Amino acid sequence: MTKPKADPDRIAENIQRRELSSGVEGAGQRFTLAAALVVLSVVLGILLIWQTSSSLLVIFAGILFASFLDACARALGPVIPIGRAWRLTLVILILTALIVLGTIWGVGKIPEQARLLTRVIDAQLDVLQQRLLSVGVELFGPDGGRDFSRWFPDHDKLFGHAQTAVGTASSILANTLVIVFVGLLFSFNPLAYRDGVVLLVKPSSRDRVRAVLDEMGGVLRSWLVGQLIRIVLMTLCVWLALYLLGLPGAFLLGAQAGLSNFVPYLGPILAAIPVGLVAMPLGASMLIWAVGIYTAIQSIEGYVIGPLIQRQAVELPPAWTLVAIVLFGSLFGVMGIALALPLFAIGRIAVLRLYVEDWLGDELG
Repeated sequence: MTKPKADPDRIAENIQRRELSSGVEGAGQRFTLAAALVVLSVVLGILLIWQTSSSLLVIFAGILFASFLDACARALGPVIPIGRAWRLTLVILILTALIVLGTIWGVGKIPEQARLLTRVIDAQLDVLQQRLLSVGVELFGPDGGRDFSRWFPDHDKLFGHAQTAVGTASSILANTLVIVFVGLLFSFNPLAYRDGVVLLVKPSSRDRVRAVLDEMGGVLRSWLVGQLIRIVLMTLCVWLALYLLGLPGAFLLGAQAGLSNFVPYLGPILAAIPVGLVAMPLGASMLIWAVGIYTAIQSIEGYVIGPLIQRQAVELPPAWTLVAIVLFGSLFGVMGIALALPLFAIGRIAVLRLYVEDWLGDELG
């Protein structure tokens, strides 16, 4: 009995079907492997960022300083028509001269004011503590003192207050030097560093990423210059007002009130506490005048001057701004609080441009 002959067309169809099935299976395996690698890379990236967050924040502070230098050099362009490198050098020399002159002026006045304010605030904290204890409220714990070292575990095993202070000062100095040098290096050739980041994306997306990075740089420059203007105005206004009132240490109180604007909402509230403590020994009327004038100046700056200055810089929703400050502060400490707003500003630009517009296809205009 002869075997039936195989149909060549059917054989070819079966072979093609098996090849197609194996190809689909191979593509599925490659897609699964690629997805797993992407997820693994994202997890490792998040872990790396978390472990090096303090160093990354210092580097970002250096980039922020570079943005400030770049903004100053750009502002001098219409006034002094010379090369950008020369304008940037002139800006650095002017800032160095101002820092030196400010240091020379402050060495003779600021330490004495700081000691005076410390004594006044400490005395007023004692008075406040006694009044609260009379109604059963323990402000500084059952011991009634302000030994903050007991808040830290195993404080008796530490090297001591002097060594801790030296270590903290050394860390602050090292971070400051890193911020300054990173800022100087980035400011002299920002386009080269930007293009180095752009090379990490595929060629078809490089123009878009380059445009988004340029927009981020513009937002950083505008926001930082606006913040510095607000800090200077607030410092001068509070200093002059408290000086005319006769409050001791008016300059330091004005400086801390101005710097508090770097952290909106929370900063100005905390800055009012030293003003009130210093005014308390001078009587109830002086306390009311000092706090009232500070509140009026802060309200005008926060609701009128600040929005006018920052209108062209970046539109940050107030609620999300406060959320960013709280989250970054809880995650990264003081540096997180100080850099929460610029990080939130550029993060918002990245989400709107790269995710909402490019990925979701929504035209924001």
